[in-house]
Amino acid sequence: MMRVFEFLVALVIVAAIGVLAAVVMPGSGHVERALVIGKDMRQVYDVLDNFRRLPDYSVLRSLDKDVQFNFSGKAYGPGAEVSWTSTDPKLGNGGLTIASATPEFDKIDSNVKTASIVWNLDNSWRGLDKHFTLDLERQGSRGQLTQVTWSYDVSYGWNLVNRFANLYIHGDPDSFIQFSLNNLQNVLAGVPNIDYSQLIPYVEQTQPTPVLLVSTSIARKDGLEGLDDAVAKAITQIQAAAKKLGVNVTGPRILITTNYGDQTYTFDVALPIDSSTLTVNGQSEQLTAATPPSLDTSAPAEASSAAAAASTDNLAVGSRDRFGRLVVDGNVRATLAFGGAALKGVWNGTFAGVPQTRDMLKAYAQTHGYKFDDVVNRAYDIVAKPEVKDASGSITAYAKYDVYLPISNAPEKTPEQEAGLQPPSLDDGTQAPAASGSAPAPTSTAAAPAAAASAGE
Repeated sequence: MMRVFEFLVALVIVAAIGVLAAVVMPGSGHVERALVIGKDMRQVYDVLDNFRRLPDYSVLRSLDKDVQFNFSGKAYGPGAEVSWTSTDPKLGNGGLTIASATPEFDKIDSNVKTASIVWNLDNSWRGLDKHFTLDLERQGSRGQLTQVTWSYDVSYGWNLVNRFANLYIHGDPDSFIQFSLNNLQNVLAGVPNIDYSQLIPYVEQTQPTPVLLVSTSIARKDGLEGLDDAVAKAITQIQAAAKKLGVNVTGPRILITTNYGDQTYTFDVALPIDSSTLTVNGQSEQLTAATPPSLDTSAPAEASSAAAAASTDNLAVGSRDRFGRLVVDGNVRATLAFGGAALKGVWNGTFAGVPQTRDMLKAYAQTHGYKFDDVVNRAYDIVAKPEVKDASGSITAYAKYDVYLPISNAPEKTPEQEAGLQPPSLDDGTQAPAASGSAPAPTSTAAAPAAAASAGE
């Protein structure tokens, strides 16, 4: 009996010590890790202020490759939500919600030195008011680097069992931060180092459009004069083919970029027409969207160059080329272009700014989690308003180019679109016309779209 009494007393003492230890333990927990990433702060901010790239950098998929993600709420900024489900008991189910982001995305420019984003966490970890805070700070001599300090905070209140969980805060919470932070650096390494802070992109739902096109290319060293000559030659061929087919051209020229290489620029020149049914060799042909070429390795390979286009010149009129496009006359093909969501940017200037605008759209799409495919659904640009030249050939008013990047897995609107921000306009003076007597610069010296005047067309 005495031994039982001693055992009970011992239990009481141990319990008392445990309660006392829990009482003196902190009522909250905090852990943080920091990493300097070689990217501009706007890019880092954009990746963290939406959850579409979270599956790519969070440790969750490393713990369970079959984890399922579900996105809800807003697409970007406070109110954006992501949840996950997993059969792995170590991971379980959980969710994150963006609680705040300061300053707002459109205020993040080179003058902003710090920013902060807070994610509320809902999972099986013990405690209340669980949240991650991601503090960003510009670093580097030119502010080209960003230090990310990722911290986790939790309140335990007077729940004594939860207070003991603080002993394990350097377990799952710490490893979640450390592994995810390293993965974040790897994800951002794949984003081009380009400043798109002046870009005001919109998501636009494009409609399938019948077009006649000619594939061609120029040497980059030929500059804008070579581009103008190639486009003019292609348009002449397309207009002649349209006349023979009895169809009308319904809009301005379209350039579909195939490959913007270091030495060669390969592209399709297209004009929209008013019919998707053409009569060729007495046969009625319904135009269809282009398809990827066959992966049959026994078929002869074709390079993405003018030589490749020339190699198909001998295809019979009325046949289909390797992309499924209808051969209508010599080098001229007919197909259904576009259709589906595209990220649209506006460039007011000469053509030299179009490639850089296209690169900005790609970087923007990557940080916001929009998918694109340069092989099947290529970027293109349309002359919304042609440039004006005086009698001497000098540019007196810039052209307006609408630049499109076909995308998938995107919301209906970009954050800029939802905020009502407007792209720069030729009419509002945000990008001035070229000075009289100025000469276009080579394509390789294209100025950033933020500039008031650009070079080259």
